[in-house]
Amino acid sequence: MNRFTIIIFSLVLTILSCSQPQKKAVKKKPNVVFIFADDLTYSAIHALGNKEVQTPNLDRLVAKGTTFTHAYNMGGWNGAICTASRSMIISGRSVWNANQFRERWQSNEDFDKTWGKLMESQGYSTYMTGKWHIDAGAEKVFKNVTHIRPGMPGDAWNHDEMVQKFKDIKGTDIAPSSLMPVGYNRPKDKNDTIWSPTNTKFGGFWEGGKHWSEVLKDDALSFIDQAKNQDTPFFMYLAFNAPHDPRQAPQEYIDKYPLESISLPKSWLPEYPHKDGMGNGPDLRDEALAPFPRTEYATKKHIQEYYALITHMDEQIGHILKGLEASGKMGNTYIIFTADHGLAMGRHGLIGKQSLFDHSIRAPFMIVGPEIPKGKKVSEDIYLQDAMATSLELAGIEKPGYVEFNSLLTLAKGEVNKGSYESIYGAYIDLQRMIRKDGYKLIVYPKLSKVLLFDIKNDPEEMVDISSQPAFKEKVLSLFTELLTLQKEKNDPLDLAPLYQQYSKSLSQL
Repeated sequence: MNRFTIIIFSLVLTILSCSQPQKKAVKKKPNVVFIFADDLTYSAIHALGNKEVQTPNLDRLVAKGTTFTHAYNMGGWNGAICTASRSMIISGRSVWNANQFRERWQSNEDFDKTWGKLMESQGYSTYMTGKWHIDAGAEKVFKNVTHIRPGMPGDAWNHDEMVQKFKDIKGTDIAPSSLMPVGYNRPKDKNDTIWSPTNTKFGGFWEGGKHWSEVLKDDALSFIDQAKNQDTPFFMYLAFNAPHDPRQAPQEYIDKYPLESISLPKSWLPEYPHKDGMGNGPDLRDEALAPFPRTEYATKKHIQEYYALITHMDEQIGHILKGLEASGKMGNTYIIFTADHGLAMGRHGLIGKQSLFDHSIRAPFMIVGPEIPKGKKVSEDIYLQDAMATSLELAGIEKPGYVEFNSLLTLAKGEVNKGSYESIYGAYIDLQRMIRKDGYKLIVYPKLSKVLLFDIKNDPEEMVDISSQPAFKEKVLSLFTELLTLQKEKNDPLDLAPLYQQYSKSLSQL
């Protein structure tokens, strides 16, 4: 074969190879790591404005990703707000629909319609460790499960025993606080030292010999170590019990927060005047943690222990982030961090989360990953349960029709009308209802026949009720009207129409 023939032959081969269809590089599905805190209010992260709490690793997530500053939980159908929030996020359904749907889980049905199973159906290796507190068994939702934890670490006596004691004294003159286990109704004063968050004899987070937050960290790192050598994308559901009570952390974390460095919330009160009619009296477990009336000292002690447990959790999150980086998987991994709801911690004289004030329904929410803007803050109102729909879009899964929440990806990238809600709805059993819209919040206490209105833009701590001011009567009526519409949309069983008629009539006389 002469030189000219070789050249012609080479050109032909080149032309033929160029004319062949080129195989496109298949983009790997991204990994999704969902980190879930318990009882972490939106204002308990240093980078989001709280200069007293130390959260260097959560601050990293704020810096490296997009933060949704107004993420809400809808509330709950009983005092255990945690279970409603988690049922919503796993099922994709809003509060009352989730309450109905969980009966199917109890009948051993429809696990394929859960978050974990949807991800698994698209080839994801799914993993769960930590707090569960959902009617569906964790092993029915996730392929790999380790250390399933209950709704809360145990009290100094059995929680079921405490519930029974409450039932026994109901309707009597016996004060509920007199029957509390160690760790409740305290501290009464500086000499009240019977409870210590560092004493392992009280069990709780220390049950099993190693702090539960540290066990979760170890579990997560073990799964990451297995996954780093596999091509299968993974979905991790890492659910801390922290900083739920009993708020126990090692002494070095308590020492980070001397009482003199802790300030009281602006809305602090010795006692909230509507506490009993809204279901937040001394017979509510969460509120019974601190004495009535509240004292500055007791409130600061609870905040001290809360911050210590948050900082301890933050350190475990730091180890998980380092593990992801060391695995080589971080470049194709999205991290979503949020909490199941907030916590009052002294605001409005409350300690728990069974209210519809922002401190109890609003949680931090950050997303970090490829193409997610860094250091960005989005102020549009969302639901924290949007995490599920967001992960489905990341995985290339078409959102099923029964999922009532929205993906946040376009909203994170600047498309304001994509993923936001016209208004935010809230409910707590039959004792509280709420709507938040256009910078205002309307709260209804049906048992008290009372309505509150707050101008959130000018009064973010919700301290000044303006519902009785003539200038805002139309705002009260318009929000109340929309709340009734939202109730129908959410299949809310509570009838507020009589109270609406009563208020409409009284306001017309202003």
